[in-house]
Amino acid sequence: MEVISHCAEAIILRDGDNVVKRRLPKRYRIRELDEMIRRQRTKSEAKLIVEARKAGVPTPVIKDLSDFEIVMEYIDGRPLKEVMSEELVRKAGELVAKLHERNIIHGDLTTTNILVRGDRIYLIDFGLGYFDEDVESKAVDLHVFFQTLESTEIKAEELKKSFLEGYKRYKGWKAVVEREKEIRKRVRYA
Repeated sequence: MEVISHCAEAIILRDGDNVVKRRLPKRYRIRELDEMIRRQRTKSEAKLIVEARKAGVPTPVIKDLSDFEIVMEYIDGRPLKEVMSEELVRKAGELVAKLHERNIIHGDLTTTNILVRGDRIYLIDFGLGYFDEDVESKAVDLHVFFQTLESTEIKAEELKKSFLEGYKRYKGWKAVVEREKEIRKRVRYA
């Protein structure tokens, strides 16, 4: 197996047409507590992926699940940050609208967690995700995405407008966008 990525919680491995996300033990935690946390997070992430697919959001297909591993379809695509366009960002907004309609919070909505293959985009890495109907949580998703655009793109304002064109498919979009503006002010003055 080839290591694709190594992050704080997990190692991502490629095994042919599959990706294995393996949550690693934390030595600083009591073993029983660590296993409980890793098991719960693995199960929660798998459930979020399944629910996102049910909502019409392309995600990797889960092929197997164990206590600390999710085996998924390998998406041979490029991160959105490498192929940025207003059309792709609008499509991303549409997908996030579908998530938020189902009260799914991605939790790490960055341009590296959106893969593009052909004319289709996929959302990946729901490891920090959760279910929540609160406007604040949805606004934080948007804020994280906008921050990513602003840190990497010259045309960030145009891309944000494109994202919002797609996101407006979510019936509660106005409240979320207003809350994101409040978050932006709080962060600026923190």
